[in-house]
Amino acid sequence: MKSELPKVLHPMLGRTLLGHVLHAAEAVSADNTMVVVGQAAEQVTAHVNEIVPNARTAFQAEQRGTGHAVRIAMDAAPNLSGTVVVLCGDTPLLQPETLASLLAAHEDGGAAATVLTAEVENPYGLGRILRDSSGAVTGIVEQRDATAEQLKIREINSGMFAFDAQLLRTMLAKLSSDNDQGEEYLTDVLGLLVEAGHPVAGFTAPDPLDTLGCNDRAQLAQLRRIMQGRINGELMRAGVTLDDPETTWIDATVTVEPDVTIHPGVQLCGKTTVARGATVGPDSTLTDTTVGARATVERVHADSAVIGSAAQVGPFAYLRPGTHLGDAAKVGTYVEVKNSTIAEGAKVPHLSYVGDASIGRRSNIGAGTIVANYDGVSKHHTEVGESVFVGSNSVLIAPVTVNDGSYVAAGSAIDQEVPSGSIGVARGRQRNVEGWVDRKRSGTKTADAAERAQQASDTP
Repeated sequence: MKSELPKVLHPMLGRTLLGHVLHAAEAVSADNTMVVVGQAAEQVTAHVNEIVPNARTAFQAEQRGTGHAVRIAMDAAPNLSGTVVVLCGDTPLLQPETLASLLAAHEDGGAAATVLTAEVENPYGLGRILRDSSGAVTGIVEQRDATAEQLKIREINSGMFAFDAQLLRTMLAKLSSDNDQGEEYLTDVLGLLVEAGHPVAGFTAPDPLDTLGCNDRAQLAQLRRIMQGRINGELMRAGVTLDDPETTWIDATVTVEPDVTIHPGVQLCGKTTVARGATVGPDSTLTDTTVGARATVERVHADSAVIGSAAQVGPFAYLRPGTHLGDAAKVGTYVEVKNSTIAEGAKVPHLSYVGDASIGRRSNIGAGTIVANYDGVSKHHTEVGESVFVGSNSVLIAPVTVNDGSYVAAGSAIDQEVPSGSIGVARGRQRNVEGWVDRKRSGTKTADAAERAQQASDTP
């Protein structure tokens, strides 16, 4: 990946590569989940502890091949019995249904090992599955070792298996590193099992895309596009309208209810939820945000916000963490809200900043209003009551309270409490200096216009 970030921790639509694999693994409800870590072990272990706390890690100090990695895991669980499923940490498209089917096929078939295979159009560079006349797997041959006839085989090895635990442990002890790479290959276990007379089976993935791995950022982009298609297709079949699926990116961790409409250029990330009947987009990015039923969100960037039912947001609004919009509230064009509650029916329609504030029900915040919440050292809270009208171009200097049913005159800088039923006025009295343009701006177009206006007013 040419990255300081370990490959399996690269993000893809809501989870890391490893996170997607562990999510699929949850489908089989394993008694033990073990992640083998090597390079960047501390980073990977911390991530595993965060997303799957009941999983354990096994440290592979030297990376000596896939067989060696599995042996490290088996040594960490010496009393393991039953079926062992081996997965790759860089196959994020593996679906839970495919994994469950592999496990069922293995246990129903009574094989010592079952390899997950795929039928692909172009198997170049991949290990081919060898079968006998009965269909039993006899081995896996790598591209460089295959004969001309074997190269025609389109069934490939995914690198994922189900094993009988006891037999796996026995055969791992027999692996050799006497090969070009000097590594212990897990695939050699299959040959050892066949030589010992144990049956080996293959289960073909219903969707070959499930087996795709990732070795560079170009492949990561390809996998992301495939997953985008899967997620969007599933949502549309469940009753969600996507005007342009190609430009709509929705994380696997997002929840979208039926009858939602999503316009082009939308990204829904993290734990975002969108309730029935809402409209999102175009050109919106929502992260860990809750959108209520029938809300409208247009050209909005929101992070860790709550948008109430029938609320309206945008266009060109920014909702920062801690924003909570009540039902039927409105946040309009070029408005930024941070760590504030905009109550039911309240409006902040234009060109305003609201930070660390509570805006009461049915209040209206006029265009250009600023809540001055920061004094250079600390943040302070502003309280605006119910049915308050704040005139345009006002500044509310926190900490301050504007009580229910009061007004703030346009252009005011309010730093004292405004009682209920009052109007707060905090601005200098206007003074007109006559003749100033003629004296200070003579010869300009403004002076010419003033002269014409004066002549017109002097004409009877």
